[in-house]
Amino acid sequence: MAARGRPLTFDRDVALRSAMDLFWERGYEGSSMKDLSEAMGIASASIYASFGSKEALFREAVALNAATQGQPPRVALAEQPTACEAIHAMLRAVADTITIPGSPRGCMLVLAAPTGTIENHPVREFLADVRRAQFEEIRERLVRGVRDGDLAASTDSLTAIARYYTTVMHGLSVQARDGASRAELETVITLAMAAWKVLAPDVPERQQPI
Repeated sequence: MAARGRPLTFDRDVALRSAMDLFWERGYEGSSMKDLSEAMGIASASIYASFGSKEALFREAVALNAATQGQPPRVALAEQPTACEAIHAMLRAVADTITIPGSPRGCMLVLAAPTGTIENHPVREFLADVRRAQFEEIRERLVRGVRDGDLAASTDSLTAIARYYTTVMHGLSVQARDGASRAELETVITLAMAAWKVLAPDVPERQQPI
């Protein structure tokens, strides 16, 4: 009979959460294996044995972030009855999640991206793909608004509107990391939603933001 590997002597979920917080705070390149070992409370050998590599650990951390901090904005985007309300609720949910006391400020998908060495190119592309998926989710919600009759826009306009609000969402993250308060982010959101009247001028008056 083949020998079994040594059982884990740590809580993998807790360790992964600690790794997520470190990547979130310092970014991929700013989190060394020594830093990760200290934050997770386990030896680097155990990290490799349990997660495979630093990149594999990071990908799991991003998935955890999406399933936790990333969930409220997705729910808001999906559940509001009109496209305008969905975008507004999504931005407010983003602002809530990126300013949670005791958690790193800002969005991990925006702020953890590596910017340097060639060998980190797969990680950069991985995060870019995740961000592109966010854009597509927003665009699909706008398409649903056209289908539901609460938004009148061409295909090109939908793409532009989706890109605009994706940019606002990512910009909120940078502002939060730089110290903007939740109230200050709310002001940005209010201005961004005021732009809806220009971006979607054919929407019935009752659907326009107040």
